[in-house]
Amino acid sequence: MINRSIKRVIPAIDSQDGAGVKLKRSLGHRQNLRIDPFLMLDMFSSDNPDDYIAGFPPHPHRGFETVTYMLDGKMLHRDHMGNEGLLKSGGVQWMTAGRGVIHEERPQQESGLMRGFQLWVNLPAAEKMKPAAYQNIEPEEVVEIVEPKVQMRLVAGQLTREGKLYTGPVGGISTQPMFVDIKMEPNASLDLPLDKGLHGFVYLFEGAVNLNEQLIPFESAAELSDGDRLVLKTSDSAARLLLIAAKPLGEPIAQYGPFVMNTMDEIEQACLTIVRVF
Repeated sequence: MINRSIKRVIPAIDSQDGAGVKLKRSLGHRQNLRIDPFLMLDMFSSDNPDDYIAGFPPHPHRGFETVTYMLDGKMLHRDHMGNEGLLKSGGVQWMTAGRGVIHEERPQQESGLMRGFQLWVNLPAAEKMKPAAYQNIEPEEVVEIVEPKVQMRLVAGQLTREGKLYTGPVGGISTQPMFVDIKMEPNASLDLPLDKGLHGFVYLFEGAVNLNEQLIPFESAAELSDGDRLVLKTSDSAARLLLIAAKPLGEPIAQYGPFVMNTMDEIEQACLTIVRVF
């Protein structure tokens, strides 16, 4: 087996989106800072309501998928298709924008910590104009795997541990994503298989941990080298990180804000027609 290591580091930078929500953006803060098929990763984390209370008013998407993973707090999602879901601590919303969706995300709290991630995952050209779809995953639906000094929450993908196969609740995604929230106690180790054909990264947001004897930079997307397994170890402190991977598309990307297609002609068509479609 070949251990994966850190190939490239994309540090998160302070940013804001929506109606002024403060966040940290790693993937996607420049268009050349992507890891195919992942386009963008934001982390929001604040106990100051001024940083998040205005939320994300109605806005369109086309050509990719948005994944919102709530660590702490509550957020209400609504879209033009009539879908509505309350994202709670530990819950997930996996939305396939396809040919187009208009949605909004509103905090459902006036105080306290709101913390979580939003990930953008590209769609293959053949699926960019498919009908929009929505998967709302309740916290208790996320698969939990408990091992000595390690806890994992499996949102998407499969893991085999001691002969038992675990499958995350998100399904039907052609890029076959792996999305795992990993908690490690001090002086813990974790050996995880990860298919050689997947591109991916880890994002450390609590504590400190080594990947193949390399210290993972804090609040950065650390792109993974080729290989088929991850070896993670903590020392004196605990750690919490995301492991995210999927099949690369290897297709050209044309992006204008919330529209992600393959050519600029398709982007221009999206800008002209997205409002009329709905």
